[in-house]
Amino acid sequence: MWGMGRYLRLLLAFARFGLVNEMAFRSNFLIKLFVQVFWLALMLAFYSTVFALNNNSPVAGWSKWQFLCFLGCYFALEGVVETFFLGNCNEMTNLVRSGDLDLYLVKPIDEQFLVSCRKIDWSSVPNIVMGLSLMGISIAHLSISLSPAHLILFPLLFVCGVALAYSFLLMLSSTAIWTVRNQSLMELWWLCTTLMRYPRTIFQGPVGDPLKWFFTYILPILLIVNIPVETVTGELQSIEALWRWSIFTVVATIALLWLSRRFFKFALQSYRSASS
Repeated sequence: MWGMGRYLRLLLAFARFGLVNEMAFRSNFLIKLFVQVFWLALMLAFYSTVFALNNNSPVAGWSKWQFLCFLGCYFALEGVVETFFLGNCNEMTNLVRSGDLDLYLVKPIDEQFLVSCRKIDWSSVPNIVMGLSLMGISIAHLSISLSPAHLILFPLLFVCGVALAYSFLLMLSSTAIWTVRNQSLMELWWLCTTLMRYPRTIFQGPVGDPLKWFFTYILPILLIVNIPVETVTGELQSIEALWRWSIFTVVATIALLWLSRRFFKFALQSYRSASS
């Protein structure tokens, strides 16, 4: 029986191996880093222009620095997902088609951990650093007073956001067991990231309100970035609202993790190895 300590040591070994591989092709690694920095700079320029055209007035209830804090949290959270999970889940199709999944299923380790965490993408780590740095700069400009509850809950809710994103990604990648080529289904992940990128308050009106309700309570994609950010930008200053949304997010995270685990196991039951 593998304990948590052994899984942590194995994850560190994966990280070291991934870094060695990246350093074997330094030029490619540096180019990927440049792309990450350029993408953030491009988005900062775009949104700064949007607020400048609006005379730096709030848009959909969000000031410039509140939204930049939101953008920073999105980049940091997406960076964590891309560093640890995205590349692995995208390769699920190749594992099924080639039969290499057989090799993972016979190893004395949890299949889900090995399939979804075996490779670490170090080129996405700058997204985490840049995102958290942008959050820190934005919060300093907001000059708001945060209670200890806000500061304590943010890391917890950030982890919940990562777990929610991972759950969606795992379920999407698990469909490769039946479809083998599930590229069209993986496009749904990029649609999810598009929804994650914007505050939920922009969804208003006869079309926006139902969408906001659906992607908050049925498929809680809008919780992933919104709730962590709202704890540190003043959107959830009310202690009652803070705890209500925090508890709901934690419960939704536990439910989605359980559901994705069950879905992954169910998909494996339908898998036919290359030798069968």
